[in-house]
Amino acid sequence: MSIITNINKAFDHRIRLGIMSILMVNEYADFNMLKDLLGATDGNLASHTKALEKAEYIKVEKQFIGRKPNTRYSTTKLGRESFKKHIDALEKLINKQ
Repeated sequence: MSIITNINKAFDHRIRLGIMSILMVNEYADFNMLKDLLGATDGNLASHTKALEKAEYIKVEKQFIGRKPNTRYSTTKLGRESFKKHIDALEKLINKQ
């Protein structure tokens, strides 16, 4: 088995890596929180969250707070497992001598 077998292409972009990292340590994060923490544009963040949602790695909840729409994200069980495998694979690759 190759040392890069468990490196997941879905997490190869820094924005997706950032989204998953934030969601792994928080129960959820809303769009503006992710945007501020990652320094991403609305369109860039939207496209990357959509890709992670399509892969079923994150769950999206849309609601209204007062009259303002609010979108918040959380990881799915599959997303947590896949991201952990990805991080473990990166650590193995880095520590390989």
